[in-house]
Amino acid sequence: MLIVLSGLPASGKSTVARAVVARTRAVPLRLDLVEQAVVASGSEQHPVGPVGYYVLYALADDLLRQGFSVIADAVNAHPGIRDHWRSVAESAGVPVLEVEVRCSDPVAHQRRAEERTIDIAGLPRMTWSHIEQIDYQPWDREVLRIDTAVVGAEQAAELVAERMGVGA
Repeated sequence: MLIVLSGLPASGKSTVARAVVARTRAVPLRLDLVEQAVVASGSEQHPVGPVGYYVLYALADDLLRQGFSVIADAVNAHPGIRDHWRSVAESAGVPVLEVEVRCSDPVAHQRRAEERTIDIAGLPRMTWSHIEQIDYQPWDREVLRIDTAVVGAEQAAELVAERMGVGA
């Protein structure tokens, strides 16, 4: 199965992804890691643009065809990006679970953005002002919505695992 996590930076996507991985053993693919590797190679600067997404699409397709479940951890701000993830799943012949992670408490979200630890060497910290300016477009279809202002990472992982059909 392909699990597509979407949401603004500092909403809790990576924290939820780690909890889902611990529960399901799905393979995590994190856009921030790929983009920073591209920047470190000297071929691009931040922001990278679509390159990181295309790398993730290819990795996800390969892993899904090998029988792994994959978690795609990225902002996925636009319908075209989300549709491409669906195409990856269809091409690999697996179901897709689309999950929107958000923090409905703007004060908590801003605090997370300002206080979070950057765990990828060289990745610049995104400011709250930058996060507020992201053109994150609403979903045009039904998705699993997780609000990290009210649900912790373990509860979120349980919700995702249930939708995946994975027991506790």
